[in-house]
Amino acid sequence: MKKYIRIAIAIVIVISFIGTFSFLYSKSQPTVTEYNEHTPVVGDINKTTIITGKIEPRDEVSVKPQISGIITALYKEAGEHVNEGEVIAKVKVIPDMAQLSSAESRVRSAQITLEQAKTDYGRDEKLHKKQLISDEAFDQTSQALKKAKEEMKAAQDNYEIVRDGVSSSNASASSTLIRSTITGIILDVPVKVGNTVVLSNTFNDGTTIATVANMSDIIFRGNIDETEVGRLEKGMQLKIKIGALQDMEYVANLEYISPKAVENNGASQFEIKAAVDVNKGKTIRAGYSANAEIILASAKGVITLPESTIEYDGDSTFVYIVKGAGKEKTYERRNVVTGLSDGINIEIKKGVTKNEKVRGTEKIQ
Repeated sequence: MKKYIRIAIAIVIVISFIGTFSFLYSKSQPTVTEYNEHTPVVGDINKTTIITGKIEPRDEVSVKPQISGIITALYKEAGEHVNEGEVIAKVKVIPDMAQLSSAESRVRSAQITLEQAKTDYGRDEKLHKKQLISDEAFDQTSQALKKAKEEMKAAQDNYEIVRDGVSSSNASASSTLIRSTITGIILDVPVKVGNTVVLSNTFNDGTTIATVANMSDIIFRGNIDETEVGRLEKGMQLKIKIGALQDMEYVANLEYISPKAVENNGASQFEIKAAVDVNKGKTIRAGYSANAEIILASAKGVITLPESTIEYDGDSTFVYIVKGAGKEKTYERRNVVTGLSDGINIEIKKGVTKNEKVRGTEKIQ
């Protein structure tokens, strides 16, 4: 019995020794590391940038009153279409008492002058018929009567304008009726019936009755970094994506690049404007946030590789060319000349052919 136990122990020791030796031997052998591989592709490289900004109407006009007063009626609301000259609101005049008193005095003075002119004309008319005064003297009396009538009419109109803001002779051009100065969409009506409004003058910008814009002529306005503005030229095409209209893409043409930088969060940026083609079905609203994609540079029909395959060493760039296959596979470090990059792929100008394979960075287990 003891003999069998000793034999079993010996067998276990031998097996353990062999296993340990095999494990250590396998660990001592050099391991072959394999990587994923990339084949150069002929394609296009576009260097693009994204510019954030807003959609704005090219022309936005603030409609203001020509007189001070109180809003008595509003005929339009925000979002409605309005034609040039169409009435938006009506204002009731609050007359200035000093001006009103002066206008009343002018009417009384004109009335006195007119009555005297009528009396002179009636007397001279009788004398002229009897040929007791000359034609020239009678003509002067007639002219004086005409002037007196005209002054009376002007004084009465002035009085009505000071009192009511409109006279009976120019009711169609009344300054109490606030009219749109352009054809477009009303963006905002910041006043209500009963609000007091004032006209624009040297000391006051005046009250805005409505804001009107032509929404068929809109622009994209944004800022681009100083490191990229040098690549821009007027007439370049932009692709516009509006945040509120994710399924739509608009085309715009660059028409303005600011000659002066503005400070934005510590960076120097330049304002740009681009005319947007709005020949689409959906309504675009002023103030929409938008992103513009613009191609700064491009390379057509060039050899490209994933930029992750490039190794940088100072001012030099390298790739690892795959040599051989299987256990005989090796990687040759080779200098290459690179060109344009889009952040994912990079142009290879020299050093790699279309038929070679390049080592990637991902290891294959």
